[in-house]
This record gives sequence, structure tokens and C-alpha cells, in this order.
Amino acid sequence: MHDLVIRGGTVVDGSGGKPFTADVAVDGGLITLVGKVEAKGHEEIDATGLIVTPGFVDVHTHYDGQATWDAEMAPSSWHGVTTVVMGNCGVGFAPARPDRHEWLISLMEGVEDIPGTALAEGMKWDWETFPEYLDALERLPRTVDVGTHVPHGAVRAYVLGDREQHGAIPTDEDVAEMSRIVEEGVRAGALGFSTSRTVLHKSVDGELVPGTTATAEELVAIGRAMGRVGYGVFEMASDMRREWNEFGWMGQLSRETGLPVTFAALQSIAKELPLEEQISEMRAQNDNGANIVAQIALRGNGIIMAWQGTVHPFRFKPSWAEIEGLPWDQQLAKLKDPAFKARMVSEESVIPESDIADFLNIVANGWFTHYEMDPDFNYEPTADESVLARATAAGQSAAEYGYDLLMKDEGKGFIYFPILNYRDGNLDFLEDLQASDDTVNSLSDGGAHCGTICDAASPTFMLQHWVRDRKKARISLEVAIKRQCRDTAILYGLHDRGLVMPGMLADLNVIDMDRLKLGKPWLAFDLPAGGKRLLQKADGYVATIKSGQVTFREGVMQGATPGIVIRGPQTAEMALAAE
Repeated sequence: MHDLVIRGGTVVDGSGGKPFTADVAVDGGLITLVGKVEAKGHEEIDATGLIVTPGFVDVHTHYDGQATWDAEMAPSSWHGVTTVVMGNCGVGFAPARPDRHEWLISLMEGVEDIPGTALAEGMKWDWETFPEYLDALERLPRTVDVGTHVPHGAVRAYVLGDREQHGAIPTDEDVAEMSRIVEEGVRAGALGFSTSRTVLHKSVDGELVPGTTATAEELVAIGRAMGRVGYGVFEMASDMRREWNEFGWMGQLSRETGLPVTFAALQSIAKELPLEEQISEMRAQNDNGANIVAQIALRGNGIIMAWQGTVHPFRFKPSWAEIEGLPWDQQLAKLKDPAFKARMVSEESVIPESDIADFLNIVANGWFTHYEMDPDFNYEPTADESVLARATAAGQSAAEYGYDLLMKDEGKGFIYFPILNYRDGNLDFLEDLQASDDTVNSLSDGGAHCGTICDAASPTFMLQHWVRDRKKARISLEVAIKRQCRDTAILYGLHDRGLVMPGMLADLNVIDMDRLKLGKPWLAFDLPAGGKRLLQKADGYVATIKSGQVTFREGVMQGATPGIVIRGPQTAEMALAAE
């Protein structure tokens, strides 16, 4: 008798091959048979008319704090994700000297919009070194496996201390010590190293992330530390300034160490190097022996704006400043006041001077780039669905129309503002990239941007929009599953997952494609200390299975927490040996 049998489903096995009808048997946390299963299971799932896929592998998340206190790992776990890789973009919480805890929290809060109060209350800080952090993660069982990078920001802060300032140049001894720490972290089980080189990433005090202006020599030296271990992924977010010649040193690092380098490839009007040029330069390096992989997002990286969120179009109005510090019930009462509304709508926004002032002006006044999030919102809206277009059709000013949108559902309405990946007003540019072997579907930022973004639902969006509903070119179901399961797993050396075949980890999803649908986002205040976060569920996930145990049924956690901390590359043989 098998532990679990999933019967009669349409198996989309993650290889990119055509779907087929089969049973799947599971024993001891592994898939043991795919085909006709004669024996019964202690537990059985009827998957007739449903698809059976590997669990989704999300390689770009920021659960570094949440993973120390939360076993459920929502919202990613609600969307079929069974493996997350965190510690991206150079931010994280290890190594951490005791006097740097608050500083690291302020860094994460500023970069990733995770409430600092929640992090301060939720984390125990029962670690200092990176290996000790991995040990701390292992003390909490959870619904998903977690792997992580060694983050540049924490490493630099640990080594430089108070000398870590904008433009600081580490000494040779500093770089040697950073390299030692990274090597120690990777040997302990980190899946790689991450850094950030974008001015958009700042602490709550406005300080640039450590490493933003690091030299190529420093970055390559740290990369060599992973090379000495023999594995690890070098991950980076960057403004791609031409004078930095990012692809030059990335190519050198990859060729010298034999390791993959991956970067956030986003379409942005702010980047000096357009996305098309980034891809071209990457491929030129790869043609010369490098292994550089672009991480692409499947939809516009957009802010969800709300009165109680981090950002909304009226954020810089003088009237908002009057009520900003009030409790929500008092704010709502003022917002409902017609006289207050009229005053706020008529006021000019006061944009603070900064290097992102142009962007803030679009937040406040770019109504042609803002979209109403109605119940059937599809995340690829057209120009005539913008707030400006709908306001014009309704005979209202855009500001008045936008105000009314935010006031829906007792002040809980949302406006969508895609700041990246939507330069052309559509997602057409992603069609070719999703057919490329040098890109992976990524950038969900699960666990981060709690008051502005909810892209942890990206796997669901991929299936609902790109596979089933898109009016333009779509991608096939088998390609979509391969990209979200096997391709992401292989990038990080996780060869024990991402396929439905005997010997692989029994990380599986049973999905009703006809019912699959993203729910409406909502703001929850359920983080430690009442911290807020945007959440989004989905219908259609009949069951999610992690290491052979059903963790979710119809989106509801079942209590099983088989997730572990991933330490280093994994092979199917290692999974078998563990049994």
C-alpha cells in the first residue's frame, strides 16, 4: 500500500513534454510510480479532470524574517509554491552583530517595505553568523522548503561596521573578510550570494543599500569565494548604468568560476540600459562562455495603491498630511466628508525633492498609468481602462474619479500602478522571453513590499492569464509548468524537484484549471505587532503536497509542516539516500 495515490489526473510533468493521463504514487516523501497504480493508498486524491504538476519553485522571495516565525509561509504557499529562495537583492539578517539588528531591520523595511515593527517583534535574533542563521531557520517546521543567499548588505555591515557609508571603499583586508564570510555561508548551505545596485533600494533613513556602488573588483572577489566552494548562484538587482559595465564583470565572474550569475531583467523607462540591450549583452557574454540568466516577471511590477497602503496618489497632498497620523476610523470619517474630499482633490501635490522625484510625480499625477482594480481585473489593462480614460468618459476629473475608487468598500478600494514591465501598455515583449532558455520566470518578491505589491501570486497569474485567458499570444501549459518548476529548480542546483517522476521529491499540485482564479487582494494586519501586508488568494488549488504530505486543500492549510531548510545543491539520489 502506498502512502498517497493521486488518481486519474492529467500529469504536466515539468519536463516540457505533452501532458498525459496517469496515477501518481508517493511513498516516504518521494514519487515512486507514475502510470497505472494498482495498489491502494493510505490517502487518495481523485484528480479526474484536474492537472497534476510539480510544486512551484519560486527563486526570488524575501521571507528572511517571516521564515523565522511563520510556519504557513503565506501568501506564496497559497499559490502552489513548495520551495522558496530568499535573501535576494542584497538584503537579509545574517551575519548580524548584536548592535546592528535595528540597522538591518531599517534596511529591509526601506528596501522591501516589510514593517520594521513586525520584524522587531517577530525575530528572536538567536544567531550572529550566517551558519547560525541557517540553524535557527531549521528550528521551525513550515509548509515549504526554504533556501537562501548570503546577502551583501548584511556582510558589508558586519565587516565595515560604522565605516559602511555611501561610497565607502573597503580595504583589501575588508574584501578578504567579506569573501571569507560568503565562503563560510555557502559551505554551510547557502544557495548563493546576492547584491543590489539600484538607487531605488534604500533604508527607511534614505541610505543606499551597502554594495550599491561596490566596485567590480569587490564583487568578483566575493564571487570567487563561491567558486572555491564549487557551487552557488550570484544574484543581483541593478540600475544597469552604462559606466558600470555590469555584463562585463558578470561574464568574467561566470567564466572564471563556472557559476551562474542571474539578474532582475525588467522593462523600465528609468534604466539607462533598455531591456532589449540587457538581453543582447547577456547573450553576447553567454556566447563567450558565460552562464548569465535573466529573471523576468510575468506581469507589470505594479504598486497596489490604497488609503491604508504604503502609497496612494493623494499621499503628497497637504490635506493628507493633516490626517496621516490618525487612526484608520478617524481617517475614514474625514475621507467621507464631502468638503474634505473637495479640498484634497483640488490641491496640488507637494513632491519632496529627491532622486526619485519624477517617479513620485507619476504616483501623484500619472492617472493615465493608473488602473481601476475591479473584481475581474486582468493585470494587462488597456489605455481605455486607465483612470484618466474612465474619468473622462464619466465626465469627472481624474483625481475625483481616483478618490472615489479608493473609497469603494468603505475606503478599501485599490488602484493598480505598473511601474515596471509596462512601458508599452502591454506584456507583448514577454512573449519571446518566455520561450528562451536563458530566462526564468521569477521576481515575485514573495513576503516583501507588504503595503504596495502582491506578486507572490505570480504562478497563479501565469496559469490563469498566460496559459488560459490572455486574448493575445499565450504559452502552452507544459511550457509554463516547466518554467515555474524545473527551470527555476535547476538554476539553483535543486535537481531533486521540479519533475513528476519516480525518485523525485513528492512536491505536487492538483489544480482545477477551469476554476483557477485570482481573488481580490486585501490588506491584512496580521504580522507581528499588527503589521500590514497585502494578501491574495486563489480558487482552483485542489491540493498542494510537500514531500508527500498534503499541506493545503482548497487553499486552506491542513497542519502538516514537512518543509526543511535546503543546504546546498540537491540531487534525486540525495533524496533517495535520505530515506
